[in-house]
Amino acid sequence: MILSLVYLLLHVFAGRCGAMRLMMADQGVEWKENVVNFEQWMAGTLKATCVGGNADSNWFYSTGTNGSNECEASLIDVMNDGVEDLRQKYINLIYKEYDTGKEKYIKDLPGHLSYFEAVLAKNKSGFLVGDKISFADYSLFEVLLNHLVLAPSCLDNFPLLKSFVEKLTASPRIKAYMDSDAYKKLPINGNGKQ
Repeated sequence: MILSLVYLLLHVFAGRCGAMRLMMADQGVEWKENVVNFEQWMAGTLKATCVGGNADSNWFYSTGTNGSNECEASLIDVMNDGVEDLRQKYINLIYKEYDTGKEKYIKDLPGHLSYFEAVLAKNKSGFLVGDKISFADYSLFEVLLNHLVLAPSCLDNFPLLKSFVEKLTASPRIKAYMDSDAYKKLPINGNGKQ
C-alpha cells in the first residue's frame, strides 16, 4: 500500500527532511511537498497543524521503521539521539564555525564516527538495531552522505560505515530517488556551504 504524506518545509534544501525523503523513497511512500515561506509560517495557521509547532521535528521518522518490539524501539530512539548529536555538531559547523572550525571538525570527526562503527560491529546485521532498517539508519545515512561531501575520505578507516552507505545507496528505491532531479537539485544546506 502506498501512502500519501504531506509535510511542510521552511527552506528548500535537504536539511533534516533529507533523511525523511530517503526513508519515504525506500519505503515506497508517495509524498507531496508543500513549501511555505517564512511569512506564511509565522501567520500561524500552518504551524498550528504541526506536532509541537515544528515542521522539521523527528516525529515523522517513526512511521513503520521503529523496530519489532519495545526494546528495539527504545534502542532505535537512543541511536537516533546519537545521530542527532552528530547532526547538531555538523549544523553548528556549517552555520556558525565553517570558516574557523572546519579543519578541527574534520580532525575530530573520526572520534564521532567510531561510535557508530562500533555499534554496527556489535549488531552484525548491517543496521544500527535489530535486523531491519530503522528511522535511525536513514538518519545516519543522510548525515554520513553530508559528511562525505564535507570530507570525502572520512569513511576510509570505517569499513562498516562505508559498507552501510554503499548498501543503502545501492537500494533500488533509494538509488532511483538519488538519481532523480528532485534529489540532485536540493542543496545540502541552506547557506550553500558544504
